[in-house]
Amino acid sequence: MGSMVGKVVLVTGAARGLGRAFAERFALEGADVLAIDTAERVASAPYGLPGADDLDETARRVRASGRHAVVERADVRDLEGLTRAVDRGVERLGRLDVVLPNAGIFSFGTMAELTESQFTEMIDIGLTGVWRTIRAAIPHLRAGGRGGSVILTNSTAGLEGAPNAGHYAAAKHGTVGLMRTLALELADDRIRVNSVHPTAVDTDMIHNSTAYAMFAPDLPPEERTREALAARFRSRNALPVPWLSASDVADAVVWLASDQARYITGVTLPVDAGQTAK
Repeated sequence: MGSMVGKVVLVTGAARGLGRAFAERFALEGADVLAIDTAERVASAPYGLPGADDLDETARRVRASGRHAVVERADVRDLEGLTRAVDRGVERLGRLDVVLPNAGIFSFGTMAELTESQFTEMIDIGLTGVWRTIRAAIPHLRAGGRGGSVILTNSTAGLEGAPNAGHYAAAKHGTVGLMRTLALELADDRIRVNSVHPTAVDTDMIHNSTAYAMFAPDLPPEERTREALAARFRSRNALPVPWLSASDVADAVVWLASDQARYITGVTLPVDAGQTAK
């Protein structure tokens, strides 16, 4: 029997990357999934974002595990629309137990170079969007009377500085404060709130030409390949790996959501191959 049998999990940013990995992993553990994504382009993201077909593929994979999947398209920058999407999904699935505010973007620039729109869009999605997701979900978690778990997708950038991505670090540091406050405010309801902080993860967020140019400005574009960049990513970690797989992070998130972690709340859990220990 899986650790999530009979439970319902809400995942934002579910169309691809970590969000899809979370949805698949929780389904394998027996959970039904409410998969939410805007499935539209975000102006400041310098890489291709998933579309509606990608969100449908996430749902197909959940169903292939024998679990129910409900798909909703909503933008975490729109509290009213997001709340309607969560309400509809919970009504169809009957309950809500785990909330994974995962939607996010990544872009680059020094603090002196970033445009105002780059900075504000990052904060609106990566910090305020996390609050909106949790705000929409809290009434359903409380209504169940069974407690619950909220796990924020963060980053090592939420624990240390991030040159060339200060707006990202600002959003991630902000969500640490949000997480710790929610852990206290929701404790009486037996709702645990934690965050996971991965090093680089093998997704399109790091495997794109803009990211490669930042990590290898000395190489001509044609030489900025995945293989050529692996050593540079590897140098950030203590363990001899360049990046994690999405499933590595999903394993940690499922554990935090399970009863095995029933007394863990208010924690920033690095899943970082030792990056923050260096």
